[in-house]
Amino acid sequence: MKLRGKTALWLVASAFFFAAVSASTVNDCIADDNTMGVKADSTAEVSNVDSTAAAPNPSSVVDEVIWVVGDEPILLSDVENVRMQSELEGVKWDRNPDCAIPEQLAVQKLFLHQAAIDSIEVTESEVAQSVEEQINYWIQMTGSREKLEEYKNMSLSELRQTLHDDFRNRLLINREREELVSDITVSPADVRRYFSELPEDSLPIIPTEVEVQIITRTPKVAQEEVDRIKNQLREYTERVNKGETSFATLATLYSEDPGTARQGGAFQDYVGRGVLDPTFASVAFNLTDPKKISKIVETEYGFHIIQLIDKRGDRIKVRHILLRPKVTQEAIDFAASQLDSIAGNIREGKFSFDEAATFISDDKDTRNNHGLMANQGNDGRMTSRFQMRNLPPEIAKVVDSMKVGEVSAPFQMISLKNGKTVCAIVKLKNRVETHRATITEDFQTMKDIVLAKRREEFIDKWIKDKIKATYVRINDRYKNCDFQYEGWVK
Repeated sequence: MKLRGKTALWLVASAFFFAAVSASTVNDCIADDNTMGVKADSTAEVSNVDSTAAAPNPSSVVDEVIWVVGDEPILLSDVENVRMQSELEGVKWDRNPDCAIPEQLAVQKLFLHQAAIDSIEVTESEVAQSVEEQINYWIQMTGSREKLEEYKNMSLSELRQTLHDDFRNRLLINREREELVSDITVSPADVRRYFSELPEDSLPIIPTEVEVQIITRTPKVAQEEVDRIKNQLREYTERVNKGETSFATLATLYSEDPGTARQGGAFQDYVGRGVLDPTFASVAFNLTDPKKISKIVETEYGFHIIQLIDKRGDRIKVRHILLRPKVTQEAIDFAASQLDSIAGNIREGKFSFDEAATFISDDKDTRNNHGLMANQGNDGRMTSRFQMRNLPPEIAKVVDSMKVGEVSAPFQMISLKNGKTVCAIVKLKNRVETHRATITEDFQTMKDIVLAKRREEFIDKWIKDKIKATYVRINDRYKNCDFQYEGWVK
């Protein structure tokens, strides 16, 4: 496995987490770009470094500050955490990890420092969504929530809280990087000139891309489960009204919203109606008394109770408790059976996949486009083409062996959007096999390559300049390291 670009940064940003991330996640990050320049190879030699730089096992040492970047410390335990995770993932560094890892941590600090200067912000809802997507991905890879909790040795609630701060930093870093390169563009002439100078066998290989249509059915939650959830929320309301405990305490303990539970259920910012679920917003904006708790509200995410904190004009700040009902295997099997019948009717020509996706599918994001899935690229541009690694893993597994025009059997997956269990069938609409890029067929991809290279060069120069302008103090045992960037040792 090679390690470079955002993968290195992500691994560093996730240093707290010792459990292995799936290879698909790592490969997805690898493909993004190469801006940090960290590479690894199973046959690479380790650079020369003072032997004292090798850090012992974190369980056997007292933690210490080994670097300071600006006013931010880097701890020995931070380095060891990244090392442990990289070992779990089979990552091998082409330089001594005792040098490469703290350098990447230091680069992370540079971006976070600049993000603070530039007043870059991310919302709690963005952090929550990123955390939830990662957890849902892991659930898909392990097979169930229970297996994930067993594998990670913590509850989903604990896992969400553990992931929060590092995913917030990851979002801040990505947003700062986007801000830094936002003015960099390339023209069609730039693209043609760049590739005209490359020999044909050096032209990029375009991986296989597919276009996929999907129909989903969401298993129905049993009324008994709905009643259980509602009774639980009513009990919370009663306990707060009686003064036995606070809403914030209950939210911290029991809410299943990863973005707000750690803040006692409170949204970090004042928000307008447009950023909230319409049903949630309707109830929240009608609250007037901070001592009162709302009625139970149902949204696509589950069931909520809401408490007003403050209201400023057309913006409010609230806290809430979210509980998600669980579906039975019987309900899942029934939804899969429905889809099996639908797939059979499509194969028999009774109606088309397009018609079924439009009128039967539960997937709000695709049914208005005949079920065609959309993929957002790094530049925000939407396309119907997916590389296999960019598809949800359960869909990729099914599509991999399908022929164009074929309709799959039903399968189960976890929605990355809201974490619900859904059943699905897919149709492989188109497949473009792996090939060398051509300017006529793959211009956008080739443009992206040139743009990424320009941005990489800019970021590389920015890091070097930032190092020169930032206070850095390094423990003596790291001063003989073969760093990627010069200027760390003042």
